[in-house]
Amino acid sequence: MTLVEKLRSGARTIGYWVLSDNPQAVERVAGVGYDYVCFDAQHGLLDYRALLDGMTALDARGCAGLVRVQDNQQFWIGQALDAGATGVIIPMVNSADDARAAVAACRYPPAGRRSMGPVRAELRFPTRPAEADAAVLCLPMIETAEGLAAVEEIAAVPGVDGLYIGPSDLRLGLGGAAPDDPAYDDVFAQALERVRAACASAGIVAGIHTPSGAVAARRFAEGFSWCSVASDLTHLEEAARSHLGEAQG
Repeated sequence: MTLVEKLRSGARTIGYWVLSDNPQAVERVAGVGYDYVCFDAQHGLLDYRALLDGMTALDARGCAGLVRVQDNQQFWIGQALDAGATGVIIPMVNSADDARAAVAACRYPPAGRRSMGPVRAELRFPTRPAEADAAVLCLPMIETAEGLAAVEEIAAVPGVDGLYIGPSDLRLGLGGAAPDDPAYDDVFAQALERVRAACASAGIVAGIHTPSGAVAARRFAEGFSWCSVASDLTHLEEAARSHLGEAQG
């Protein structure tokens, strides 16, 4: 089953998050067994060359790649898909109009306005527009109070394959003093349920970023069908700290 088939079907889908420009590390992670690796072009340390190298490393291990693009703009979305991404996670989607713009950027005419020039993508995906449109994922993020207020309308936009929650920004957007402000646990939990319900009503999947495998397991139990786990830099630091502590006794 391809990533597109698995995610759209609602089957449990688990991804890994990459912030650094290190294709050799990506190649190793890609062999662990995650359903996809997502490159964070918005907050990560990645330029277009790094995306190309990362996608090539994934291809070597037969792993699918997503990109969290810099912004909801035709250029960034088209560039990521042309590089060979199976789909894009689009930040700061606050309205149905924003979602429609994201969908149009992912699809070729007449369904959308993506420019024909797949370059690397033609090595992995069909080049006929209708077939190519069906082979990529459009995944808007819900991470603001405005996006949450419009989540039912966003989820119902044709061509949206799923919604992805940015938990840190969403908690801040709801009034939290910090990305993990415990005073907003109840408000945040209600927001998660609203997103899940909107996705279920629209027949699409609900996803969320998680800081660990343990939290991902909890989110799956709550009803999410796809989760990304932590990040390469987080795990590098955690492992280095743990080994240093053991060595120091």
